[in-house]
Amino acid sequence: MTEITNDLIYEVLKAIQVRLGNNIEDGMRELRIEMSAMRGHMIAVEQDVANIYSRLAGVEVRLEHIERRLDIIDTPVV
Repeated sequence: MTEITNDLIYEVLKAIQVRLGNNIEDGMRELRIEMSAMRGHMIAVEQDVANIYSRLAGVEVRLEHIERRLDIIDTPVV
């Protein structure tokens, strides 16, 4: 049977440290990719919301114009 020495334990621990370091680096790389994708999705959602608000503002203007033309509201037609 092999004798367990400090040198043998040290070599095993070094190998574990290298593997652990590689696993952490791989995990961080994947996390950065996912964060970048999430950032892209968030920007797209913000743009969609801005477009919805813009369209809604246009509909409100048209509705106000129709209401004025039909004398439904008290403000004069512009």
